[in-house]
Amino acid sequence: MTMRKLLLAVFGCAWSCAAGMAPDFQVYAIDVEGGKSTLYVSPSGESMLVDAGYDIQGRDARRIVRAARLAGVKQIDYLVITHYHADHVGGVHQLARLIPIRNFVDHGQNFETAKDVGGVYAAYLAARAKGKHIEVKAGDHIPVRGIDVQVVTASGTAIKGSGTPNPLCASYQPIKPDTGENAHSIGMVITFGKFRLVDLGDLYWNQEYDLACPNNLLGTADVFMTTHHAKKTSITPQLVQALHFKAAIMNNGPSTGADPTAWQTIHTSPGTPDIWQLHAALANDAAHNAPEQFIANPAKNCQGNWIRLLVHTDATFTIRNARNQFEKTYPSLPATTH
Repeated sequence: MTMRKLLLAVFGCAWSCAAGMAPDFQVYAIDVEGGKSTLYVSPSGESMLVDAGYDIQGRDARRIVRAARLAGVKQIDYLVITHYHADHVGGVHQLARLIPIRNFVDHGQNFETAKDVGGVYAAYLAARAKGKHIEVKAGDHIPVRGIDVQVVTASGTAIKGSGTPNPLCASYQPIKPDTGENAHSIGMVITFGKFRLVDLGDLYWNQEYDLACPNNLLGTADVFMTTHHAKKTSITPQLVQALHFKAAIMNNGPSTGADPTAWQTIHTSPGTPDIWQLHAALANDAAHNAPEQFIANPAKNCQGNWIRLLVHTDATFTIRNARNQFEKTYPSLPATTH
């Protein structure tokens, strides 16, 4: 065999072997210390970053880039900004200096000018102007190749659908309405084969209800990315406990989120799902914190450890804690859709 034929045979085998391999769907819950940033990497190689944390001297932008490198990502194909609060959009302008961002996805209109929104929103618009802008509404799909990303709520409006009757709705009590950005947050259901994940940003209690009652429009899920850092103004039992997830990943900080009532609502969901926390909730007792091995950052001063989710083609999935390398693999669930 000539050298040329040998090389062709080797490269041909490498190509066919690679083509036969089915890469995992990767998710990195990035520690932005009480804000939100989650990196989704499709088996196709396309990436979707949901939110970008704070503007704190580039800390969160650097942590996002570090996770992207671990995942083999050289650009952000879709940056989804769920809403315009500083703990979600503040880090965008710094991130854009460190890694290319192709598409900026948001809900359009800014519904809030008070608090921390004005300055960070202006900085976001300046960064967004350098890429392609996509404004989404409920029912739209974000076109990440290899996974299905459905927007189920945006600008305060939920998807339409028949769903299935939800018996939990009888006990629902609304809370004081929110007219700001949380109530208008983008929420998504992300599907890879039979695997389903729910990520609702900082969606408010009353808007969670719109997805769950009188009929459950989301069906069941394997993993729940806890809404609004698991604060008491979200985590509506009528929605959360209808999802029947195996594991929840909580984007709380040492003193932000993980409200004991919200924590308990997740913990007492059907099947007693595992709770993986980005931080120990320092004001909570031991009964309202996950076991030590499930907590990525146990102290206030931390290294920004991530929690990684790997989803396999058979819909089994593995969650790993970067701090201690503890991991657990979960069987697939018989999912239902809305």
